[in-house]
Amino acid sequence: MTALADLHHADEPLLLPNAWDHASAAALAAAGFRAIGTTSLGVAAAAGVPDGASAIRDETLRLALALGTEPFLLSVDAESGFSDDPEEVAEFARELAAVGAVGINLEDGLGPVTRHAAKIAAVKSAVPGLFVNARTDTYWTGDGDRRETLARLDTYQQAGADGVFVPGLTDPAEITTLVRHLDVPLNILYSPTGPSVAHLTDLGVRRVSLGSLLYRRSLGAALEMLADIRVGRPPHGTVPTYADVQAFGGSNPAGQSETGCTAS
Repeated sequence: MTALADLHHADEPLLLPNAWDHASAAALAAAGFRAIGTTSLGVAAAAGVPDGASAIRDETLRLALALGTEPFLLSVDAESGFSDDPEEVAEFARELAAVGAVGINLEDGLGPVTRHAAKIAAVKSAVPGLFVNARTDTYWTGDGDRRETLARLDTYQQAGADGVFVPGLTDPAEITTLVRHLDVPLNILYSPTGPSVAHLTDLGVRRVSLGSLLYRRSLGAALEMLADIRVGRPPHGTVPTYADVQAFGGSNPAGQSETGCTAS
């Protein structure tokens, strides 16, 4: 069993925060998180393209290259693998593993079950040690049909998935049904309006992802601060110092701005 797999079987479920760049990942690691995922929405938004459009293969690989040697376990959100060809998805998985990623998240986007299963099987054949978290979108973009969800998850388990992910599912009874049915760990996307992490733990969930929540909150916090400044209110919230952020990057001399001037 790999180190990432071990975290799915610890006393507490794996709470997985999702980063969108090197600084956000470094900040999360400094906060004590042993494993960190990436968020495709954050990567896509930074590149100015839609999420889920298979447009950020290169950006995703570059981010994995930047994070793969850092002292935390890295799981990469690879959308649907950036291809419908299982062998091309497997090749991308090889590239991710080569730069240090230990996990990959693959979503079915409600495409054909057999195609997604083939991608999972191809990845596990190419990189057996890579933790494959197989996502179904039955509750995310579908109608939340339990029978279809179970059928898809069964197929993905049989294809070799190490864990399964059902974003959009928040009903405790439905979560319990899945936990009892599955042979692999269930991953649920945390929702501020859904069950707490403690409640999800009691339900048997083994991985709780934050997805794009931190990225979206960071944008919201920036806009809130700007609104305060605009009307003359003292801004609220935690603001890392210039030196703090420099430390996350580690590339420029401390105290020097991009123009070479001392930062205030």
